[in-house]
Amino acid sequence: MALLATNIGEVGPAAAARPVAASVLLAVVFLGAAHLVLRDLRRSAFLAAWLLLLFFAYGHVELLLSTRFPLTDWTTALPIAWLALAGLGGLWATRAAPDPVNLNIVGAILLGIAIVQVTQGHSVGRSSPPPSGRTPVLDPLALPIQPPDIYYFILDSYGRADLLAEAYDFDNTPFLDELRDRGFYVAYCSQANYVRTELSLASSLNMQYLQSMDESFDPESTSRSVLWDRLKHNVVRQSLEQLGYTTVAFATGFDWNELRDADRFIAPAPFSSGPTDFEILFLQTTLARHIKELGFLDPDEIMARNYRDRFNLIFNSMDDLVAMHGPVFAHIHVIAPHPPFVFDARGNPTHPAGFWNEKRMYPASLYEKGYLNQLQYLNTKVLDAVDYLLTKSEQPPIIVLQGDHGPWLQPRDKRMWILNAYYLPGHETSLYPTISPVNTFRVVLNAYFGANYVILEDASFFSPVPHLYEFTRMPRTCPQ
Repeated sequence: MALLATNIGEVGPAAAARPVAASVLLAVVFLGAAHLVLRDLRRSAFLAAWLLLLFFAYGHVELLLSTRFPLTDWTTALPIAWLALAGLGGLWATRAAPDPVNLNIVGAILLGIAIVQVTQGHSVGRSSPPPSGRTPVLDPLALPIQPPDIYYFILDSYGRADLLAEAYDFDNTPFLDELRDRGFYVAYCSQANYVRTELSLASSLNMQYLQSMDESFDPESTSRSVLWDRLKHNVVRQSLEQLGYTTVAFATGFDWNELRDADRFIAPAPFSSGPTDFEILFLQTTLARHIKELGFLDPDEIMARNYRDRFNLIFNSMDDLVAMHGPVFAHIHVIAPHPPFVFDARGNPTHPAGFWNEKRMYPASLYEKGYLNQLQYLNTKVLDAVDYLLTKSEQPPIIVLQGDHGPWLQPRDKRMWILNAYYLPGHETSLYPTISPVNTFRVVLNAYFGANYVILEDASFFSPVPHLYEFTRMPRTCPQ
């Protein structure tokens, strides 16, 4: 539960169901085994608690030691130390074991704290009305006689063509030319407004800069609860739903940006598809982290399979989107070409661990290889999806293909350079080379729904972790 509380922004409470069940089962097994040996329930309870403590602390201790002493190999020393501690606990239990009632009281208090943290963290963004704050007055909108479906593709970490050429010596113009041939306008000088996904999407979907949106976005603050709520219950979604649009969203693997209360939320089967990402994290923070070395389970490959499943589900759902009754607003967040790198350029599976070092960090050369692999495969899937949407839609749709920020390991200013392409048939004159995400839906709502939003100045802001609201304005650079 403490692990869930720490990661509640990334996953929902349901992710802990099987780990909790497994933990309870493990406690029963430890208690039963100890009782067979000691024949005393009080001493057995203490020994079971001691063994559980060792089991759950193991992964955290190994991670801490590996970080503090990176040149030391702990794969042998730590298990030996843990066996010694287990033996010490057994000896302690046979002599003068503490009363387990006191342990239960402490455990209940700690469990209560974790449950409160989970409840508070998960309550944000759960089918609540748009949060209070400096939300702009919504312009009145008029529904066209034949309202177009709107497909908003967020291609995570997709960089601008000139950045790909400069940083990776990769020519992405054939893909952009294919988009132009299909009627897309490619904003060749576009930059992200912010450097992180949650900031970027909260801004673009509310058509505002965060600095003018809510007082809680203070430079000293590290809280993200209001930010996530703003992202999920945004002005664009509210405006379109009031017009009768059906909101569709897809699972991303990150709870903080999943629109689970959308009219239709599309996700892989949660428990029938094997271990989830949270369950893999659970295993890696316990003594069970050695199951990989024993050959029973590869957590990294399971994580990769989950990413591939979510990726494939998106692009296999285009026919379902087109077939939906009434106008659709599809919020399609694709975690690619963003890591982990789970596809090669042809779409064959790759193992994500092949792109990081022993500290699970990405060296520049391996990051480049994995990024370009995934980007090239993503290009083919995007073109296929675009062709299907354009061919099968009864009414010409609105399609936006947009990076939320650029690739990692680049200078601050160049991490702002993003892909930004629009299919707005008949309204291309509303677009311009430097348009940024904050103005995307201002243009769309003005052009198609009779709104009169002012086009804001296109600006970019960098901010560090964890002070996400400590913004520094970045220069805007256009390719010559």
